[in-house]
Amino acid sequence: MKILKLILAIIVVALSSYALITGISGGIIPYVLFFLGLMLLVTGITEFREKRKATAITLFLVTGFTFYVLFNILIN
Repeated sequence: MKILKLILAIIVVALSSYALITGISGGIIPYVLFFLGLMLLVTGITEFREKRKATAITLFLVTGFTFYVLFNILIN
């Protein structure tokens, strides 16, 4: 799980950096949100396995909000 979290974090940072440097954020933001949501989901699962339920529930709620924003952007 650590390697998956690291790979997802690198993807999020790379896409965000690209959007910041080039100034083109409209087409990149959905991808950033998708990978950010996956990273938060994996982190939440890891925290849940380590018996940190309060942190895991918070991460699951943030993941849900991230995917809600993603789908809202894709629909509009």
